[in-house]
Amino acid sequence: MRVIGLMSGTSHDAIDAAAADLTLDGDTLVLTPLGLISAGYDDGLRAALAEALPPAGTTLAAVCRLDTRIGQAFADAAVRADRELCGGRADLIASHGQTVYHWAEDGRVLGTLQIGEPAWIAEATGRAVVSGFRTRDVAAGGQGAPLVSLVDVLWLRGRPGVPVALNLGGIANVTVADGGSGEPLAFDTGPANALIDAAVAESAGGGAAYSMDVDGALAARGSVHRPLLRRLLDEPYYAKPAPKTTGKEVFHLPYLRAALAGFGPLPTEDVVATLTRLTARTVADAVRPFGATEVIASGGGTRNPVLMALLREELGGVPLRTSDELGLPSAAKEAYAFAVLGWLTAHGLPGTVPSCTGARRPGVLGSVTPGGPGLRLPEPVATAPTRLTVSATGNTGPFTGR
Repeated sequence: MRVIGLMSGTSHDAIDAAAADLTLDGDTLVLTPLGLISAGYDDGLRAALAEALPPAGTTLAAVCRLDTRIGQAFADAAVRADRELCGGRADLIASHGQTVYHWAEDGRVLGTLQIGEPAWIAEATGRAVVSGFRTRDVAAGGQGAPLVSLVDVLWLRGRPGVPVALNLGGIANVTVADGGSGEPLAFDTGPANALIDAAVAESAGGGAAYSMDVDGALAARGSVHRPLLRRLLDEPYYAKPAPKTTGKEVFHLPYLRAALAGFGPLPTEDVVATLTRLTARTVADAVRPFGATEVIASGGGTRNPVLMALLREELGGVPLRTSDELGLPSAAKEAYAFAVLGWLTAHGLPGTVPSCTGARRPGVLGSVTPGGPGLRLPEPVATAPTRLTVSATGNTGPFTGR
């Protein structure tokens, strides 16, 4: 089955569309990468999205417009991916959508909202679309995140020691193959790029346009401000037990401004250097108790050499590598993960690990929007795969940029 996974993360800079050929071979799901396209949101849509995100206020009219425009942008990306990566022969689309709010109180997630109406995708492609993945896990008592944990568990199974998968998006999350009791564990460690991006955007005038520390250039020129780092590390979230989840509802520009209060003007380079060290420190502190024997990173943060160098330093002797070394392109890993989750849903199989999300039971995730006339899904599979392998013969290209 050829599945296109669509993903836009907490950095809300672009839509990643990764195509995969997925085949069940006994108890192993074989993923053959067919390539990735990355389509940036246009400046107007990106600005409108940024202006509506917490802690800013918004209106139902703005949410409706964003839901429609993001759905149309996802549809355009899916059409391109089907044409350029699948030769027009995709069987299924799996859309994560764009997270705009994750409702958490007292350590419990009470709701979550991803927008990007799937009907636009189904209409444009003529393919069935699986979407709304997170809500079902929340309804079962889970955190709704990190949903890539099941894919990580299948993928890391059989590796020696205690491998840890790390994703460095706006928020950093980890999956620990063995959380100490024989069960895997997954959780958000805190900000990866979220606060760094906020600091860079603020230094550029506080505009809503997406901004980042390209290649870690600002962090490389700055010095860590130790008092600011100590204040940031006092954030209560870091001490909470897993499973736990967080997002830009917490780690946003006003949060950073509050942390900077009382220090006087600091050079942007020093602020970014401090925030980059914060990400490295909190990730290392999160994985250290589990005796990790390797950390396998993916996501946009892997393109920041300063962050990766600081992570290696904070992890001590624990090897840090990228998912590319294991055959799964780091830029596309989350999109491929949602392609797998869509495949599982289409076959009537659960897409969660309760020990990772905190749900009462594994759940079949998402809702299905029909594509063309009628709705034909594959026959349910009686036994879920127990491992995932990435085909060495897979075509990891082409990559089409923004």
